[in-house]
Amino acid sequence: MKRFALVLTGLSALALTACASLAPYGAQRGPGGQGYAEQRIESNRYRVTYNGVGPAGRVADWALVRAADLTTEQGYDWFEVTQSWTDGRLNGGGGVRPSVSIGGGSSRYGGYSASGVGVGLGLNFSGPEPTSTTLEIVMGRGAKPDRPNAYDARSVQASIPR
Repeated sequence: MKRFALVLTGLSALALTACASLAPYGAQRGPGGQGYAEQRIESNRYRVTYNGVGPAGRVADWALVRAADLTTEQGYDWFEVTQSWTDGRLNGGGGVRPSVSIGGGSSRYGGYSASGVGVGLGLNFSGPEPTSTTLEIVMGRGAKPDRPNAYDARSVQASIPR
């Protein structure tokens, strides 16, 4: 019966996780919605934000994709991230997380000592959490600069699936 209850709990957590997930790549539709939005700062400088639900890594990838799309739409070849911000928990995907712990202890009463290994199952019943990534980018033409935060726009578009 305990095994059945554990399986049922795990399935419930997975069902809750499926209810709130990252929407398909696209423009943000309304305040607080998922998707991208951008703000022009100068002719070749933009602030790109991607809002989503779930792990911050996927949302950050889609912010890069939007920066690449915007770069090619504006007729540029590369972009450089000059600043970036991420809001949300890095592992905010919700669901089931296994864990292992090792512990030990002793007591003066009775003079014994004990140790053990535990296996746990962490459940996040609140589901995936909102997260966002904002990039401030500068766009350029020609050869991409040899700097760690500079990206070839077409390479980003080709390497990150939507």
